[in-house]
Amino acid sequence: MTTTKFHPEPYTQALTTKSVSYESPSNIALIKYWGKHGIQIPKNPSISFTLNNCKTTTTLSYEKRSEPGDAYELKVILDGKHKPGFEPKIHQFFGRIEAYLPFIKDYAFTIETSNSFPHSSGIASSASGLSALALCLMEMEREMQPDMTLKHFKQKASFIARLGSGSGCRSLEGPIMVWGEHADVDGSSDVYGVQYPYQIHSVFDHYQDTILLVDKGEKPVSSTVGHNLMHNHAYAASRFDQAVENLSRIIPILQEGDLDGFVTLVESEALTLHAMMLTSNPYFILMKPNTLHIIDKIWEYRRETGVPVCFTLDAGANVHVLYPEKDKEAVQEFIKNDLSKYCQDNRYIFDNVGNGAIKL
Repeated sequence: MTTTKFHPEPYTQALTTKSVSYESPSNIALIKYWGKHGIQIPKNPSISFTLNNCKTTTTLSYEKRSEPGDAYELKVILDGKHKPGFEPKIHQFFGRIEAYLPFIKDYAFTIETSNSFPHSSGIASSASGLSALALCLMEMEREMQPDMTLKHFKQKASFIARLGSGSGCRSLEGPIMVWGEHADVDGSSDVYGVQYPYQIHSVFDHYQDTILLVDKGEKPVSSTVGHNLMHNHAYAASRFDQAVENLSRIIPILQEGDLDGFVTLVESEALTLHAMMLTSNPYFILMKPNTLHIIDKIWEYRRETGVPVCFTLDAGANVHVLYPEKDKEAVQEFIKNDLSKYCQDNRYIFDNVGNGAIKL
């Protein structure tokens, strides 16, 4: 694990542009990472589907400062409104990345951003938001270093995103991403995400994910706090070992199109994530009663129909309903008729696996 390759060579070109825009999606982990050390280094590897419709659009505008100072100069605008409450997090992020993008003190930034989904409600808005911002910053550096390779651009953008949001390093590409060193995944790294390098069965093409918005409010416990509670967790070591083993197990599942194996592994991972929260000290619960009602209904529907629909959960109350594209019509009717009533204001988002961020 080395980060020295991300220290830039001297810049050879001056910036001529004044802004750059990227659209970056969220992602949903199939094998969860929960617990980290150092600066955003995962205690276990993870693998995720990149989403398509749940995304952040960010425009980064910049002006050269007449007299660069010690402090960063930035302004965050969310959905058209100035949000000074978000700025301390970006200041912290800039502090982490300055050694790798030293030009950031030379510019005054305006960050205009918007999400296609509710913020801080269990959909990874930090992942999509920080990955979009990282790509914008890397686009600036690429203009100043025009000989930069595409491989280096992608790796460094993922590395930079990780320093702001761990799971953000998995949002740049798709359809399946791996973050964290693992002996069975060639090229895997703790410091940036990589595209899953092996064969994927066609049943996973255009895989569907409907996000049921059980609770659109902000989480009572942030993911950062939750991760930190793994440091002295009674079951942390066995959980990290389990995640490593599960990543090995999912490789043949993805290759062979083993949907029964996929369902079992993905649901077990989701429940294990929340079991870690339930057994932390202090303990906490992010699921809501309607989260459990939805899980029961999915299990009942799967038993009665044989359709390989399953759920996963992120660090929140919302439920991601996963199913093959061939079952899209039937499952979406089930969602509309039976599951939507458990959602806040009957809201849900139809999504599917996507291919990552795009420059606008």
